[in-house]
Amino acid sequence: MNVLAHIYLSGDSEKVIIGNYIGDYVKGRDYLKYTEPVRRGIILHRHIDDFTDRHPVVHRSKIHFTRKYHRYAGVVVDILYDHFLTREWDFFSRRPLESVTYNFYRAMVNNLDILPDKVKASFPFFIINNWIESYQTVSGIKHVLRTMSRRTTLPNEARFAVKMLKRNYYSLNEDFMEFFPQLIDYVENDFDIQISHRIRIPF
Repeated sequence: MNVLAHIYLSGDSEKVIIGNYIGDYVKGRDYLKYTEPVRRGIILHRHIDDFTDRHPVVHRSKIHFTRKYHRYAGVVVDILYDHFLTREWDFFSRRPLESVTYNFYRAMVNNLDILPDKVKASFPFFIINNWIESYQTVSGIKHVLRTMSRRTTLPNEARFAVKMLKRNYYSLNEDFMEFFPQLIDYVENDFDIQISHRIRIPF
């Protein structure tokens, strides 16, 4: 999953949110350098990613993007699932998206001293461009994919990704809505994290 989903699935603990966000940047046993709640967030991040990578619904979504993105198709699906989370936000949260985003940015600033160097270097750019809320639009997704292709090894195929997104928009949205409640239940049941602002929906 991508940024917004990891934030949402962290519950109310600022330290767990931080750990969950930096999870991709902390390798191996380096998580032991952090305090217990941050470690908990890092471990949670790893389990969320593992659950997502193994899920058959996510594999179904990836098929649309493998022709151009190959092994990076999962990265694209993660970003698109964040898009659908923003679009379906009112189904999952009582809190406004803007409030959750602001609280996340504030938490990052408050914990700047423990962030990995790569996070410190990229985070100002992340805030200035307000990436999380930019996920709400297809043009925002296109911009994110193009930017990532310049800054990472993600293939420069944003036009193709958007074409596939538009062509398969409703089926991808259905994939997300089938998958995400299962991920929520997994996190709450296996990690004893209560997402207090969650809206209980009888899926």
